[in-house]
Amino acid sequence: MAIAPILLLTISNVFMTFAWYWHLTNRQLKAAPIWIVILASWGIAFFEYCFQVPGNRLGYRAGFSASQLKIMQEVITLVVFCVFARIVMKEAITWNYYVGFLFVLIGVYFVFGFKSPPLPLTGP
Repeated sequence: MAIAPILLLTISNVFMTFAWYWHLTNRQLKAAPIWIVILASWGIAFFEYCFQVPGNRLGYRAGFSASQLKIMQEVITLVVFCVFARIVMKEAITWNYYVGFLFVLIGVYFVFGFKSPPLPLTGP
């Protein structure tokens, strides 16, 4: 059951990455007024939510904490963006990006590698 949230969050990230960055290279959107670009991006982002919300719900029900889901989302975002940047934007991924990803993966290890009890809420 843990694969479904990962798959849904990956699909949602593909849509969101296109919503955020596709207009920078798309011939028609580059020439369009900003309000058209915003509406087009919102239209694409709608589909991101159609996958992201169920992905987070399934992940939470499968036992992932909200923090774990967020960390998972960030890693997926970086992977999806790298593929997008290379294929769609035609940008190279340089060594310093790989070093940055290594640090993110180290953070993932600390989030998922140790089971600690949730902190109790205090205050009102």
